[in-house]
Amino acid sequence: MPTVVEPDTGRITMKAGFVGAVMMPTELARRVKTTLDMRGVAPLPIIGHPRAGVWTFLVRSDIRPIGDPAVVSQLWRARVVVIREGDIALPSPVLDALMARTWVSPAVSKFRPSGAVVLECARACLRGQWTE
Repeated sequence: MPTVVEPDTGRITMKAGFVGAVMMPTELARRVKTTLDMRGVAPLPIIGHPRAGVWTFLVRSDIRPIGDPAVVSQLWRARVVVIREGDIALPSPVLDALMARTWVSPAVSKFRPSGAVVLECARACLRGQWTE
C-alpha cells in the first residue's frame, strides 16, 4: 500500500484513491465480515477503532455515487461512511497507548474486496432494521 509515515507522530496514512474504505459500527461490521467470509471473499483487510466502536474495511474504489435518497438515509442512520478521497489512517506497528487503531484482519496481500460488494452486504444486513 502506498503509505506515508508522519515523522512527528509515527502515524501511518495512505491516500484514498485506488484503495478506498467503508467504515461502520463494529456490530454491523462483524455481521458484514461473517457474511463475506461465508461468500469466500478474502482476505478482508479490516482496521478496528476500539475507542470509536467502528471498523474500516479497505476496499477497491468501485462504489458509484448513491442517487437514491432512501439509501443515503439508511446508510447515514446506520453510521456507514464511504471514504473515496482524503487520508485513511492505518494501525501503527509501534505501541499505541490510546488503542486508536488496530488490525482486525491485516492486509496480507494486494487483494482488496469490491467496495460495492461490502456496501451492498452492509445494506443487506440492515434491511428490516428501520422502516422507511
